[in-house]
Amino acid sequence: MSGLCILGVPDCERAPAMTETVTMSSKEREHLKVISRIEAGELTVAEAAESIHLTERQMYRLLRRHRHEGDRGLIHRLRGRRSNLAYAAEVRTKAVRLYRELYSDYGPTLFAEKLEFYHDLKISRQTATRWLIEESLWSGSRKKRPHRKKRQRRDCIGSLIQFDGSEHDWFEGRAPKCTLLVSIDDASNRVMLRFTPTEDTLHVLSFWRDYVARFGIPGEVYTDRDSVYYDNNNTKHLTAFGLAMTRLGVHLIHAHSPQAKGRVERSNRTHQDRLIKYLREQNVSSIDDANQLLERFFTDDHNRRFAHTDGLTDIHRPARGLDLNNIFCLQETRQVHNDWTVSLNTRFIQLQRSDAPLPPPRSNVMLRRWLDGSLHIFWNEHQLKFTILPPHTRPKLPPHRPSTLHHPWRSKPAGGLRTQRRRADALDFYRKRMYNNAPIPTTKTPKPKKPSLTTSTKNNASP
Repeated sequence: MSGLCILGVPDCERAPAMTETVTMSSKEREHLKVISRIEAGELTVAEAAESIHLTERQMYRLLRRHRHEGDRGLIHRLRGRRSNLAYAAEVRTKAVRLYRELYSDYGPTLFAEKLEFYHDLKISRQTATRWLIEESLWSGSRKKRPHRKKRQRRDCIGSLIQFDGSEHDWFEGRAPKCTLLVSIDDASNRVMLRFTPTEDTLHVLSFWRDYVARFGIPGEVYTDRDSVYYDNNNTKHLTAFGLAMTRLGVHLIHAHSPQAKGRVERSNRTHQDRLIKYLREQNVSSIDDANQLLERFFTDDHNRRFAHTDGLTDIHRPARGLDLNNIFCLQETRQVHNDWTVSLNTRFIQLQRSDAPLPPPRSNVMLRRWLDGSLHIFWNEHQLKFTILPPHTRPKLPPHRPSTLHHPWRSKPAGGLRTQRRRADALDFYRKRMYNNAPIPTTKTPKPKKPSLTTSTKNNASP
């Protein structure tokens, strides 16, 4: 057995030891410990290979390299070398240059998508993140958040819809600020988007009318406590949105914090990153053009990337047979006067005879303003005919012109405050009477009575 040691490894001299620092992983350190026990005769090669889950053939290779090269022989051969699957240096240089010039405010994931879509450079988002971090172009740090209990997703599509409005500078100064209305399904992450000038009642009702007509009636809707959805002064009072959802049989949930409906809040953050840049690329600067872009491409592309509807049951209730115009509207209650008129915003509305029965006086009728602006009156769900009466016009008084005559009351106020008010009221009264050409009443002081002739004669007569 000359030339071979007892373990079957060639007996060759080691390289002279040198003082150096070798960086090893935890796995390589375990290999070194096992080889030390083999050298000490505590373990056989088969036992050592089994303990570290290697084959005997690989164990002999490690022993051979350790005897030739020392501890450095146990380090993986690919450490410090460029991977065979690595991107060319020109690709990295081009990607970094494009990021600096065109996509400096993009995240790594969106940046990788734009490289593939516009520049025919297909790199993974992990590689893009690593390159940007190495070039100090992306920090990737997120602020610490408080711990919150996770709420499990719903099992069916349409079981819960989270809804919110995101007011933001969506056009980056090319147009005034506006609001993006966002609804997201809790189970599938499917979204529906629409730009509106503000998050008011009319635009919210219009959004949900189109949602119900397109997808159906959901089971529950999760919103915040904005005045459009919740009356903070009177919790029992339903807003126009609450009335519409109640008539559809939808249960409303009002969140106490933005984190409670975190799914739609995270969706808003995603749109404020991706959608803004897409509007910039397409040079969109108006709400109408942006809504057309959402319907034509962005919403479907977003759902294709992030929504997961496979294997989920859709439990939206169909809206067939429902008059959505009478559900999504603004409605008020008015009382019928004795002359079959109702008042609305200082105007009188005359109810007319028709096939529907007229309501008796002092009964309540429902006035509904549809989303198209038309007015409709209902009594016991019967639509009534009506005519809006012209407003009553009153003659306007000419503007008061101060008198040119000198008056002691106007030049120098005298008396107390009550006396001055009485004088002012008297002046106003006479001024109006003069304007209407009415005679001004005058008060005559009674004259003392003269003694009558008969009386004086009787008194002066002699007996």
